[in-house]
Amino acid sequence: MSKRWLIHRVLLFGVVLSNVVALAADQAKIQPTLHMVPMRDGTKLATDVYLPPDGQPPYPVILMRTPYGRGGAAGEAQKYCRRGYAIVSQDIRGRGKSEGHHAIIFHNGGWGKRRDGHDTLLWIASQPWCNGKVATFGGSAVGVTQNMLAPGAPDVLKGQAVVVAFSDMYSQAAYQGGVWRKSLLEGWLTLTGMADVNLKTFRDHPNYDEFWAGLNPEDQAHRVNAPGVFIGGWYDIFLQGTINSFVAIHNHGGPDARGRCRLVIGPIAHGVFDELKYPPNSKMPPAAEASRLFDSWLKGKDNGAQKDKAVHYYVMGDPTDGNAGGNFWRQADNWPPPAEVTAFYFHPDRRLVRETPPDGTKTLSYRYDPNDPVPTVGGQNLLLPKGPMDQRKIESRPDVLLFTSDVLAEPVEVTGRISAKLYVSSDRPDTDFTVKLTDVYPDGRSMLITDGILRASLRNSFARPELLKPDQTYELTVDLWSTSLVFNKGHRIRVAVSSSNSPRFEPNPNTGATGVPRVATNTLSLSSERPSHILLPIYRSEPAAQN
Repeated sequence: MSKRWLIHRVLLFGVVLSNVVALAADQAKIQPTLHMVPMRDGTKLATDVYLPPDGQPPYPVILMRTPYGRGGAAGEAQKYCRRGYAIVSQDIRGRGKSEGHHAIIFHNGGWGKRRDGHDTLLWIASQPWCNGKVATFGGSAVGVTQNMLAPGAPDVLKGQAVVVAFSDMYSQAAYQGGVWRKSLLEGWLTLTGMADVNLKTFRDHPNYDEFWAGLNPEDQAHRVNAPGVFIGGWYDIFLQGTINSFVAIHNHGGPDARGRCRLVIGPIAHGVFDELKYPPNSKMPPAAEASRLFDSWLKGKDNGAQKDKAVHYYVMGDPTDGNAGGNFWRQADNWPPPAEVTAFYFHPDRRLVRETPPDGTKTLSYRYDPNDPVPTVGGQNLLLPKGPMDQRKIESRPDVLLFTSDVLAEPVEVTGRISAKLYVSSDRPDTDFTVKLTDVYPDGRSMLITDGILRASLRNSFARPELLKPDQTYELTVDLWSTSLVFNKGHRIRVAVSSSNSPRFEPNPNTGATGVPRVATNTLSLSSERPSHILLPIYRSEPAAQN
């Protein structure tokens, strides 16, 4: 196993490793027992059980289901067993020492024909060392397994701590905006040795269908009856999934989940980024400490967790300027916070103008060549360089259209979901459109905040493609997911429009099907009747509580 792969497992997949010396000492005290737990179809899954060395059973239980090796829970077991919890760590189907095959990854642990997550909860509940209360825990893929088992779970499930996980595999992990997330999914499946059946199957379903519905726990939120804390990052690969899980379950879950969830979003990615460093106060707040919620959910402790606000999010700012706005934590009762959704229009002279659309009937065109796509520079990546990176190295390309505001006389805070409304045409039957939002610093750096993409043929439905007619203008809405950031006084707001972002996304061949890639001439309307623009949620303070 290479050092690079080990680092990825530690940083990117949520496998927690404790200090080696301390762990070795603790393991001498707390060793797991291995159980081969039968699922409803007879397949047996390798399951480690750690019990507190001192104390009397039964215990509340914390469950982790993982594709990365159940031994990765050893460090957490030493920590939580000392707090009076039993820890259960399980290799999911086809991984580690578990029987069966891993395909389709995550599908076997959901609410379909195979319900490995539910069966595991029922097995735990039947054990004499379990007091009938179980919470789940883990990040990334280990967070996804939690989201998948939650709908319709047995009553023994009392809470979840889900870190950086998708709520809908199609739109967030596989085909964001209908476009294949090439680097993320191909890279992850290859590195983990799961590319065989999984990769082909995912590529065989480019549009949303019943297959993807079975990997969309967000649509099953009404069947979730346990509260959760959902922890994510503004530059994380599954940012929107973290937010969507909270919003759906907190507002529409079962009676024991509704109104009892927590959302915590900080300035982090799925791994380390280094072009910007946020100040020390950016570390996660107490609301993100899963142990506080476990004590509340599973032990009934009145430790203050019950009184936490539902939402805790970090408002980013210029971390290089000590006097800049932003760079603080804010609390809220729900998501999104109050905001005035404001249009910033693209003008033919490349200005970005607040609330004033352009006059006339101007357009701007560029040639998009799928054999020479715009390279990926930062963003919500897994195996590629990630986070807020300077875009200047690609902004001078002729296939990138830039629109930049005047220098800001006052700070502008943008908090919430961002989208761009484009009026476009193409001389090809299909193509993609990308939109990036950046913060332009006084020294010229154009730091990426967030981005999005949309396949033009899927503009009306991700289930049913509709090819373009040559040179006909269409209205598209590109989803840039969410952020919270203060554009500081003296900075500028910039939007970049193009048609590729590779290898983050697979380049569109512009053919509407398979075949030799073709160059497309894509046109953006900047007219008074068809004013392309971005919609930014400008934060406004919540009204003060009335006495």
